[in-house]
Amino acid sequence: MAPRILLARHGQTEWSLSGKHTGRTDIPLLDEGRRGAKLLGERLHRAPWDGLPDTEVRTSPLVRAHETCELAGFGGRATAWDALMEWDYGAYEGMTPAEIKAERPGWLIWRDGVPGGETLAEVSARADEVVEWARSADRDVLVFAHGHILRSIAARWMGEDLFFGSRIRLDPTSLSVLGWAYGAPALERWNDTGHLA
Repeated sequence: MAPRILLARHGQTEWSLSGKHTGRTDIPLLDEGRRGAKLLGERLHRAPWDGLPDTEVRTSPLVRAHETCELAGFGGRATAWDALMEWDYGAYEGMTPAEIKAERPGWLIWRDGVPGGETLAEVSARADEVVEWARSADRDVLVFAHGHILRSIAARWMGEDLFFGSRIRLDPTSLSVLGWAYGAPALERWNDTGHLA
């Protein structure tokens, strides 16, 4: 079977709840985020996942992703990897989209980037590194990371420009699977939060 990437977005934080761009600011999960991480772990330890025994696990080293990984029950198997860190938002760190658009009407990160942070090309290159790693062996992989980098990985998995990420919403503590359809890269499951219901 061709390898797949299972994507777990970190649980809710104070800034994700308020819509602030949270790149490299290392903030913890809220209680709601911790609860969601445990529910995600329970789901992944039941059929059909059964704890993903043969799956390699990596996590962003930022606390909100690492804590989600731990609470989901995969911390002992996970390797921290800087390639999974969130987009460096530079001057827009801690700002909401509305605040940014007040300064730059019509702004869209997927098209316009950020001043003083990572460029679109740099984020795309990191996403490509994750995709290349995932496709390098005959096993599934599970990653715990952040909204924008996971959407970027999905875009690049599909062979699309980073802009594709603007069209695929990703909620906190969601589960997504990048797989295959008729031999081509495909979104097998996206933004699934059924475990939170």
